[in-house]
Amino acid sequence: MHVQIINFRLDGVSEAEYVALCDDLARAYAEVPGLNRKVWIANPDTGTYGGVCFWRDRKAMEEFATTDLFASVANHPNLADIEVSDFAVLEAPMRVTRGEF
Repeated sequence: MHVQIINFRLDGVSEAEYVALCDDLARAYAEVPGLNRKVWIANPDTGTYGGVCFWRDRKAMEEFATTDLFASVANHPNLADIEVSDFAVLEAPMRVTRGEF
């Protein structure tokens, strides 16, 4: 498993408009090969939004980066200061702490 964390701030769009966009995109993300789960996150107090993606493996994450869906989000004019981090998962301790899906 591989985990990707994406953070950004909204620019020129309200939180309500952003949530509506997320609702529209959720079905497309549900169809992404190799994406086990996406958790949509928001902290209105800090103006930070984003997602935590749980990928089958790093290759699935990298393949997604070549899609039109990825490009449409990465280049969206209302998402600013995008930061992306990704991590390998330590499988053995994850199972102990019930981190498996």
